[in-house]
Amino acid sequence: MKDPFAKNDVKIAVLGGGTGSFTLLSALKGHTKQLAAIVNMVDDGGSTGVLRDELGALPPGDVRQCLVALSDSSKVRDLFNYRFESGTFGGHSFGNILLTALEKVTGNFNEAVETASEILRINGVVIPATLDDVRLKMEWPEASLILRGERVIDADYFRHDPRRATLSLLPSATANPMAISAIEQADMVVIAPGDLYTSIGPLLVIDGIAEALKNTKASCVYVANLVTKNGQTTGFTVSDHASEIERFVGGPFLDYVLYNEEVPTRKIMQKYKAEKAFLVKVDKKVLVNMPYKAIGGNFLGKMASKKHKADKLPVTRSLIRHDASAVASAIIGLYNQ
Repeated sequence: MKDPFAKNDVKIAVLGGGTGSFTLLSALKGHTKQLAAIVNMVDDGGSTGVLRDELGALPPGDVRQCLVALSDSSKVRDLFNYRFESGTFGGHSFGNILLTALEKVTGNFNEAVETASEILRINGVVIPATLDDVRLKMEWPEASLILRGERVIDADYFRHDPRRATLSLLPSATANPMAISAIEQADMVVIAPGDLYTSIGPLLVIDGIAEALKNTKASCVYVANLVTKNGQTTGFTVSDHASEIERFVGGPFLDYVLYNEEVPTRKIMQKYKAEKAFLVKVDKKVLVNMPYKAIGGNFLGKMASKKHKADKLPVTRSLIRHDASAVASAIIGLYNQ
């Protein structure tokens, strides 16, 4: 099996998908070249959803973002992120189409990602968490309620407590062996910020991932979300988020939780309010009694720019971002300790 890491540098495996992983990887690559991005594979919205439904492809969107984050070629990064504004390809990014074409040519999504990695000249490796064609399922057994599909769940306003729901994949997924190897060999494993029930959870419930996380000798760090998600994690504290992460895995495994304690300006708070997002409450009295060490920092970044005019296909994206450089420095600081 191919070693996901080279030698003689801190080895960091980042688990997640989408913008959370993108911003964190973009900053971490300035500290180490030994990065493994393990990517959630249940996305079925926007451009990715269309390619999955029409061509039977595995979801390329989150993989593309991680590839771009690790690339040293600015021109090729721009090419991969280019989104067609009109015509048959309107709303699709070039990178998504290329990854889908490479999958069709090679017959193997792993090979497609490796080829794209060569084109982008990335530092590190991007690993699909599973190579199975799966969809996300969220179920409340007590209420006989089932939601199916990442896009459906992402847009839902939960009528019942999500902490009483179970996440699973249909059909049951097997972890990519490279993902397990990366977790086992890492010096640090980082759970990137992201939607609990449509980005992070779907990766952690893949068969084999949980055991690897509980057994790894690496230090495991969760970068807590900045804000709550309207109708899903409303009122969740930092410890609530961390508890859900460990519930998905089936037991304690976290060594550190990094959380934001920076207070935004009133102007920024108004923008948050427009997104129906509120800062995650820091419940220090609870955190101090947790088995992991909770560490606060000034991790609040700038608001992202508004939706691109070519982004016509339905997809949900938050404009609220971490200060990735500050978070990356904190992670490296933990390793150096």
